[in-house]
Amino acid sequence: MFLRCLLALLALTSLSFSTNPGVQVRLTKKGLEYGRQLGMVSIQQKLKTITIPDMSGKVKVHHVGKVQYSLTNMRIKSVGLPQSQLSLVPGTGLRLGIGNAFLSMNGNWRVKFHRILKIHGSFDLDVKGLTITSSIAVKSDETGRPDVSTVSCAATVGSASIKFHGGGSWLYNLFRRFIDKALRKALEKKLCPLVADAVSDLNPELKTLNVLAKVDEFAEIEYSMVSSPTVSASSLDLGLKGEFYNIGKHQEPPFPPPSFSLPPQVNEMLYIGVSNFTANSAAFVYNKAGVLSLYITDDMIPQNSPIRLDTNTFGALIPKIAERFPGLKMKLLLNAPKDPVISFKPNNATVQATVAMTAYAIQPNATLTPLFVLNLDISVSARVFVSEMKIAGAITLNKLGLTLGTSHVGDFQVGSFDGILKIVLKLVVIPKLNTHLAKGYPLPTLGKMKLVNTQLQVLQDYMLIGTDVQFTP
Repeated sequence: MFLRCLLALLALTSLSFSTNPGVQVRLTKKGLEYGRQLGMVSIQQKLKTITIPDMSGKVKVHHVGKVQYSLTNMRIKSVGLPQSQLSLVPGTGLRLGIGNAFLSMNGNWRVKFHRILKIHGSFDLDVKGLTITSSIAVKSDETGRPDVSTVSCAATVGSASIKFHGGGSWLYNLFRRFIDKALRKALEKKLCPLVADAVSDLNPELKTLNVLAKVDEFAEIEYSMVSSPTVSASSLDLGLKGEFYNIGKHQEPPFPPPSFSLPPQVNEMLYIGVSNFTANSAAFVYNKAGVLSLYITDDMIPQNSPIRLDTNTFGALIPKIAERFPGLKMKLLLNAPKDPVISFKPNNATVQATVAMTAYAIQPNATLTPLFVLNLDISVSARVFVSEMKIAGAITLNKLGLTLGTSHVGDFQVGSFDGILKIVLKLVVIPKLNTHLAKGYPLPTLGKMKLVNTQLQVLQDYMLIGTDVQFTP
């Protein structure tokens, strides 16, 4: 699980299409440090799995002659990693450095000399000054998910101190230097392949990146990479597509994603910037799916409401309705001829929507008779928040403007409907939308990632989420 948690944070750093991102992510040094801490635990466990193959050979020993020797059953007992560093290399990627590491191992020895004399025993080996330096690249695979690999690696063993136990160990001590050197070389050959394998083992985990996350039965959001990561001395910045689509039908909205930049904040582990392009692509998708069309009937109005959806209530304002359609229930159809427009300004998120409202009288045989069409210009404020691994919201009505579109019941003053329609919006339409908004939509995530101490700011043209992260096993 080498550096799993760290590289999960970096999993959003692959290549894709060259276009402006809808979502940007920044990993800071604080995030790297969290990854280093978790990664060292993983590396330590990985180093304990090193196996040194049995060694054997012949050596000429002064005053003794030719000696056949063998070292077998060599196993790591303990590993210590007192110094480590994980750093960003501007324009390149990551560099992992481990210094002054140490380990101990034991095994069995056996020698044969003068053809007939055989002796054996055990030994302990202490290795100090072990160093590993590795460069790690993060790319994208064909699906837009990350793929990691080791670009370069160097490993050295500073010293190896071996102590033999058992009868005849004096003989081994005569060629201790030869044994020390052979064991150091054997260890050095194991270290870099171990690091490379550990990094490659991450790839199945990184494939959990939700590059296409389902939101509901109508929409999904794409989080594939749109550019290579930008690595500086203080952070790693990357761009994600961050675009909503209708499920099964990917159609680009009639507006491109504008460019935006994250502010130079580095206090949290991770920053996620969500542009108004992402939000407006959601409005485009849901309107195209017909979700923003809504029928309102009297049974949707609370019983304690001062108004009812019937010709008696509306006839008090438009006498011809009461004259021609006395005592009938009514139905209102709301639909958006244009996509709502979502705007982000400092500490202020608003939605501007143009809605056509058609009023019908419901005849005794259930047929609908159109009465009039009003054009509603609606402005709402949005409160946006993070809930677990989703971004959610709630809206409240700001302003309502009315103009007459079509009338089948003669001319009338539309201003008289301002109070009634505000009540309908507040009691029926906005609660229904808030129920949907409270469900939220998924943020980019990888594996068992959890956001901690999350804060959200609404800035000019985007929202900024600052957060620490945790990864659970």
